[in-house]
Amino acid sequence: MRGELAGRRVLVAGGAAGIGAATATLCDAEGAAVAVIDRSQCPGGLVADVRDTAAVDAAVAQASQDMGGIDGVIYCAGIDLMAPLEAMRDAEWERVLDVNLTGAMRVCRAALRHFPARGGTMVLVSSGAGLRPLPLRTAYAAAKAGLIMFAKVLAMELSERDIRVNALCPGAVDTALFRSSWEGAENPQAELEMIRNRYALRRIAEPEEIARCAVFLTGAQSSYVTGTALAVDGGRTFH
Repeated sequence: MRGELAGRRVLVAGGAAGIGAATATLCDAEGAAVAVIDRSQCPGGLVADVRDTAAVDAAVAQASQDMGGIDGVIYCAGIDLMAPLEAMRDAEWERVLDVNLTGAMRVCRAALRHFPARGGTMVLVSSGAGLRPLPLRTAYAAAKAGLIMFAKVLAMELSERDIRVNALCPGAVDTALFRSSWEGAENPQAELEMIRNRYALRRIAEPEEIARCAVFLTGAQSSYVTGTALAVDGGRTFH
C-alpha cells in the first residue's frame, strides 16, 4: 500500500460487485475512508437504488456522517441492454438511462452538498461504448456517451471550487454484467473470442485494472487532469 488516498473520504456508488467492489477495496487499501452505496446489500454498505432520489440523498448523508464528510465520488453503477430499436420498450430505455446517467447526477448532486468548500474529485465510470458504438446497444451507448459529457460540463462548473471531474471508459471487463453479454449466445466461446478480437490486447480486463485507474483519477497524481474521458479499453477505441 502506498497510501495514495490517505486522508480522503470516498463514496463508491455501485460498489457491491464488479468494478465498484474492486474500486472500493483498492481505495481502502490506499488509505481512504470508504463508503459504499448499492441497491444490493454488501458488508458495511448502505442500500440505495440510484433511481430513487430520496434513498440516494439519505444514503449519501449517512455516508458523510460516517466518514466526517465526502471529498471523492466514484460512480460505478450501471446496467446493460442488448436490443434492436424496433423491439425497444419505453420502460427498458428509461431504466438504462436512469441507472447509467441520471443516477450519476443524483449521486453527484447529493454528494456535492457534503464536499468541502474547495477540493475534491468525481470519477464517473462510463464505457468504451460511449466513445465507439456497439450494435444493439442504443440505450447503453447513449447513456454512457451522455455520462462523458455530463462529466465534462461538471468539470467546468466545479473548477472554481477546485473539484476535478473525469470520466473513465473501460472496455470489456470480467464481471457478471459482461459475462451476461456472451454466456447466453448460441456458441458462447465463439462469441467471447469475437469480443476479444475487438481489442488490440486480445484479452478481457480484470476489475482491478479499472480500479487502479479510478484511484489514479481520485488521487494527487492526477492533480492536473479534469474533464477528460480516459479510455482503459485494451486498445478498442484508440481514443
